[in-house]
Amino acid sequence: MITGDNVFTAKAIATECGILHPNQEVDEGAVIEGEEFRNLTDEVRMERVEKICVMARSSPFDKLLMVQCLRKKGHVVAVTGDGTNDAPALKEADIGLSMGIQGTEVAKESSDIVILDDNFASVATVLKWGRCVYNNIQKFIQFQLTVNVAALVINFVAAVSSGEVPLTAVQLLWVNLIMDTLGALALATEKPTEELMKKKPVGRTAPLITNIMWRNLMAQALYQIAVLLTLQFRGESIFGVSKRVNDTLIFNTFVLCQVFNEFNARNMEEKNVFKGIYKNKLFMAIIGITLVLQVVMVEFLKKFANTERLNWGQWGICIGFAAASWPIGWLVKCINVPERPIFSYLRLK
Repeated sequence: MITGDNVFTAKAIATECGILHPNQEVDEGAVIEGEEFRNLTDEVRMERVEKICVMARSSPFDKLLMVQCLRKKGHVVAVTGDGTNDAPALKEADIGLSMGIQGTEVAKESSDIVILDDNFASVATVLKWGRCVYNNIQKFIQFQLTVNVAALVINFVAAVSSGEVPLTAVQLLWVNLIMDTLGALALATEKPTEELMKKKPVGRTAPLITNIMWRNLMAQALYQIAVLLTLQFRGESIFGVSKRVNDTLIFNTFVLCQVFNEFNARNMEEKNVFKGIYKNKLFMAIIGITLVLQVVMVEFLKKFANTERLNWGQWGICIGFAAASWPIGWLVKCINVPERPIFSYLRLK
């Protein structure tokens, strides 16, 4: 908190807002006056800037100096203000927020976001929805990469070994429809939760695909590859079916694996994939539509989709293979991953 008020007033307000702890002393470096901060050497200022919680009796230059120091430290800085003297800091910050009613025109023009109702609580709502959108994008990327990795490996291995691919062009187009359209719509409709606000902010250089996402998608992709390659090379002898029926089993199992994996993708860290699912009726509707369309593709569009009708036992086999992705997802989420990005270990130092 940066203010022009005296130290005692600033400390009282900061304590009431939770910025300062009641027993925190000034000599800990948490509270400083603008003049003292301004007169510090560059080295000392950069060393102490992250410890400062309250700056009292500050000038517009002190506020600007604070923003510049924090940005040099690599932080993403947001600044709020409503006066003309706040304009330099608002412009310098990564995100400037000004008040729509009490704020001056200069402050509004220098800021990135204008809070129309002058209610600072609106910022929390914006943050919650912003984190939700970012999280939903990560869910979709994880889901999409799982499908792509599995499909690529299965078709490549089958083509190299036998010269034939188990998934035809029409079937791959149908899988892409599930992945890009229905899957994206299902995962993008998840609403923000309070857990999102408890997470640490995402750093400026943090990768979009995290270690947690790699863990989840590789586990599911490897499982799908193992099952489908087993069906490709041993399915006919194991289940005593013709090649055309076996290819249909591969296609049906692959699609159902993606449907079941959508539940896993709803939350990248929560072990209970059904938590809060009743709140997202659109997700359940999309899952239902996908299943109905898959039944139509397999049972009624045989010539178009190059499939054969499956009996109840064969459908049960496909569903059983696909449903195994739930316990696998639960077990994988028990594995802790390092915070440092995987690919950072490959960089030359």
